[in-house]
Amino acid sequence: MTAAIRTVLGDIAPKELGVCDAHDHLFIRSPVMPGQELDDAAAALAELKAFTALGGRAVAQWTPWGMGPRNDDLPELSRQSGVHIISATGMHQAKHYDQDELRRVYDQLAELFIHELTGAQTRAGMIKVAGAYHRLDDHARHVIAAAAEAHHATDAPIGIHLEGGTAALDVLHLLCDTHRVPAHRVILGHVHRFPDTRVHRQAAEAGAFLAFDGPSRAHHSTDWRLLDNLATLADAGHAQRILLGGDTTTTTARSSADGPGMPFLLSGLRPRIERELGPGITSMIFIENPSRAFAANWRDRHP
Repeated sequence: MTAAIRTVLGDIAPKELGVCDAHDHLFIRSPVMPGQELDDAAAALAELKAFTALGGRAVAQWTPWGMGPRNDDLPELSRQSGVHIISATGMHQAKHYDQDELRRVYDQLAELFIHELTGAQTRAGMIKVAGAYHRLDDHARHVIAAAAEAHHATDAPIGIHLEGGTAALDVLHLLCDTHRVPAHRVILGHVHRFPDTRVHRQAAEAGAFLAFDGPSRAHHSTDWRLLDNLATLADAGHAQRILLGGDTTTTTARSSADGPGMPFLLSGLRPRIERELGPGITSMIFIENPSRAFAANWRDRHP
């Protein structure tokens, strides 16, 4: 079986992915972020075009089910911008949902995820779930179990929102030891928010991908440690496990609103990474690693 990356325009060979923003958002909404929704298709297209102008070729949108991913709009955005878009199914923390809507699907999450990965008109290419702060609460355990079931049915990669960057090893234990998901199918998001290099190395040694994602967040005080964290992993022989993303979640964070947005990954961070770590590791982070992290041996079937 040949591995492929599932984009909103269909499956592509991993070598076609190109320079990738491995965690970002074109659309998103949440009741805990009133008035900060990303819901403007024209603004999303402008962001993609700005990213493309700097050499960007792919974006993974981690907006899961029920948080306004606007999946039906993504194919046209991909066509107009020339950017491969990977969309997500899955579920975030419970606070991000209308509770009636949450109850409606809560006992059929695996079936919902599998449908969005294999049966929807615009198919998702990954599953996104979330932990709690320094722990896994009952909601996280329930959703992660469903994500593992959907992974085993489809081989889809699983991306994790680590709250405050914490509980990475707890998530890996639950997914890999309890639910038998291979570690290389797991992408740990927001690891920069908890810059414990020992945890980073342990997660990389287990085989997981580590996503450093969030230069768009002005309130995160750990961005200045990014290069040190990347260098530590590279020096320990784990450069092949690093991913980088923008995680743009508000209109003011977009480049069109004078925020860093998606383009900053290539205009601001890429030159620094290349200067500090060299062109080979830079290519791994932006091209080779995403092409492996998002590739799957897709099994298009329902339970």
